[in-house]
Amino acid sequence: MTSTGQGPALAALDERSREIFGQIVDTFVETGEPVGSRTLSRRLSVSLSPATIRNVMADLEEMGLLYAPHTSAGRLPTEEGLRLFVSGLLELGGLAADERRQIETKVNAAGKSLDEALSEATSVLSGLSRCAGLVLAPKVDASLKHIEFVPLGPGRALVIMVTGNGIVENRVLEVPQGLPPSALAEATNYLNAHLAGRTLDEARATIQDDLAQHRDRLDELASRVVQAGIATWSGGERRGELIVRGQSHLLADVTALQDLERIRGLFDALETREHVLRILDLVNSAEGVQIFIGAENALFSVSGCSMIVAPYLNSREEIVGAIGVIGPTRINYRRIIPLVDYTSKVISRLMG
Repeated sequence: MTSTGQGPALAALDERSREIFGQIVDTFVETGEPVGSRTLSRRLSVSLSPATIRNVMADLEEMGLLYAPHTSAGRLPTEEGLRLFVSGLLELGGLAADERRQIETKVNAAGKSLDEALSEATSVLSGLSRCAGLVLAPKVDASLKHIEFVPLGPGRALVIMVTGNGIVENRVLEVPQGLPPSALAEATNYLNAHLAGRTLDEARATIQDDLAQHRDRLDELASRVVQAGIATWSGGERRGELIVRGQSHLLADVTALQDLERIRGLFDALETREHVLRILDLVNSAEGVQIFIGAENALFSVSGCSMIVAPYLNSREEIVGAIGVIGPTRINYRRIIPLVDYTSKVISRLMG
């Protein structure tokens, strides 16, 4: 587990300071409200006077781990404090058996369609965490086994691609109006004759070169279907596709207008998606679950949100995508980190 923020060293906190700080964070996660000395005195394992607790809180505030909202005498953890807590003081909870079953059942019910499996995994993760779930679906680079075009109706066809490791991918593409079924069959036969054993990029280069030199091998309509199919699969998605589910969960705890504005800012950032793709790329540089809290990255600097994300691997133990959640900075890290970690492992098994 990795959290990106440096912050004060844990060695600077004695046992009493650690317990008080930990109780403040736990209470904040539960309630979202500032925590006062009287509340803490009832929660601590040792008996301390409110005055002693206030002195420790003042020290923690001076270290940049707590701050006092102007409307309350209580304290809240800063983003720097949350990062220190997550990276050094957090004790992770266990994942309940029914939660494991829910994740496995949803993902496995999707069969071998990777798009459906990732979508289901994101939805169940969003539901269990009460956050917005997101997944970066991998750019397909496995060797190809079979491709087929199926008519869906006027001007639309389904292109089905099966990779060498048995993963099935589907895309809908636009085709010329009035396209005869024979053109789709011809395009299917042509592609299967040229792509077996090649990756999508290799197949695309070979097919485009062949069409340029031997355009008479396909009639014009079939040629357009082939080019549209290749473009649909490989056009512009060099780092994969971002799927987001459960954004409505981010509105569940909004109680102030400024919080609503922050969430709206996050929605705008998710719509642009490029920012999130850049952040998800970071999973390639570290192992395990990654935690991004508040202003430590550009996307969340105005949103008051945190992201917990983990990579998933293919059969060659290569990182091919990432799955995780976005929520407020007071999300239940203790519970959600294991959820994200387990879901990424289920997806990795599917990819294997």
